[in-house]
Amino acid sequence: MMFARTERLLLRPSWPEDAGDLHQAIADEGIVRNLARAPWPYTAEDAVRSATQEHDAQFPLFLMMLRTNGAPRLIGACGIGNLNNDAELGYWIGRPYWGLGFATEASRAVVEIAKTIGHRKLVASHFTDNPASGNVLRKLGFQSTGKTAVRHSNGRGIATTCALYERSLDATTSDDADMRCTRPLGMREYMDSLQAA
Repeated sequence: MMFARTERLLLRPSWPEDAGDLHQAIADEGIVRNLARAPWPYTAEDAVRSATQEHDAQFPLFLMMLRTNGAPRLIGACGIGNLNNDAELGYWIGRPYWGLGFATEASRAVVEIAKTIGHRKLVASHFTDNPASGNVLRKLGFQSTGKTAVRHSNGRGIATTCALYERSLDATTSDDADMRCTRPLGMREYMDSLQAA
């Protein structure tokens, strides 16, 4: 299992006890309508399935935990999915945390993790009526391919046009001077970071 720490977040795999918080954070049509894979309506059973899924070292998924003075709070998720054998960056943020830079911050760490585990390229997309997600991708160094694809959204109940992006992970193309996370953390480092949070 991999973990990461950024300026404001702890990124970690999901655990079974996360199901309730996960359900509360994502069971929002405004979130799910911008996702291509999430079910809608998003039920408590969906959250249990997600929180207990097998962890894949090549395609890691992370919960975004906001570091607080108390216990870290689940505010979203970010990770690398397998899309037709391409590594695809994906993320979502709970509605109260929109517009605060958390998607960019977490995704920067996941881009570095993708490099560390050997991916050479990441792909990503956003529904064309969700330009905020495109802004995040451009901040992360993704380039528009100039192409679109139609993907189904359960939250919308229809297939909708997505703009397609990609980013090379060649070390010579790194433009992440302000990167806060340069490598995955092990369990011990993660637990130590909880003490420091």
